[in-house]
Amino acid sequence: MGTKQLAWDPAKYVEFGDFRNRPFFDLTARITADAPRHVVDLGCGPGNLTATLARRWPGASVQGLDSSPEMVAAAQGGGTGHDAGNRHPANLAFALGDIGQWAPGPGTDVVVSNAALQWVPGHQGLISGWLGALASGAWLGVQVPGNFNSPSHALMREVAGSVRWRKQLDGVLRHADTVGEPGEYHELLLRGGARADVWETTYSQLLPGDHPVLDWVRGTGLRPVLQALGHAEGEAFEAEYSALLDQAYPAAEFGTIFPFRRIFVVGQKR
Repeated sequence: MGTKQLAWDPAKYVEFGDFRNRPFFDLTARITADAPRHVVDLGCGPGNLTATLARRWPGASVQGLDSSPEMVAAAQGGGTGHDAGNRHPANLAFALGDIGQWAPGPGTDVVVSNAALQWVPGHQGLISGWLGALASGAWLGVQVPGNFNSPSHALMREVAGSVRWRKQLDGVLRHADTVGEPGEYHELLLRGGARADVWETTYSQLLPGDHPVLDWVRGTGLRPVLQALGHAEGEAFEAEYSALLDQAYPAAEFGTIFPFRRIFVVGQKR
C-alpha cells in the first residue's frame, strides 16, 4: 500500500458484522490449543473478535495488534456498534503496531490473522519467518480473501485504469501479489515444519439494501481509492463503479447475492 497509512472507519467495517465475523470463527475453530500462554491477533481491527479469544483462553495473555489508530482506539474503547462499551476480559490488551515488523516471542503459542495479510506485500515471507520462530506445538491461523478476480474487484481495477482515473490511481490497487492460492500456503506450512490444514470456502452472502456490494467494499477494498481521490472525486468514481456493480450483482426482491471466496490456513508447528 506504499508509505501512506490507510485510514479506516471501524463503524463502516462492522456494518456487515455477521458476514465478516463468520470466517474468523470458522478459522479459529480449527485451532485446538488447550492452554496457550500468549495469543496474538494480528490485524485485530475493532477488537470484538479478539475478545472472543480472551474468553476462550482465560489463562492466556491475549493481545490484539493493528496498524490503524482508528481501529486500535475503537478496540481499546470496547468495540463499535452493538459491542461498543463492552468490558474487555482482564487478560486482553490492544496495541498499535505494524504486522510486518512483528515477531513471535518465546511464549507465543497461538497466532491469528483474520482478513489482514492481504494488505501486507510479501506476507508469505512473514509467514515463513513466524513458523521458523514459533516453538514446537504452537499454532498459526490465517484467513485471507480470495476474491481479487471476482467482479467486485476486477471492475474496481477496470474503472481505476480508465483514462479518467488512471493518473490519480496509478499503483493504488494491488492485484497479482495480493494473496496466493491455497496450495502455495499449504507448501509454506509444510516447509515451515507444521502440520497443515488448508481449505477455501465461498460464502453466498445475501446483502440487503440499495447498492449493497458498493457498501461492502467501502469498508475494505475501496478505501485506498477513496483516500487517494478525496471526497468529490471519490463520489464520481463510486457512481461510475456502482453502475457496473449493479449489473454484475443484480438485485432481486429478496436482496443481492454476493459470493465471497475466502482462503483458510491453519498449522501447528511440529
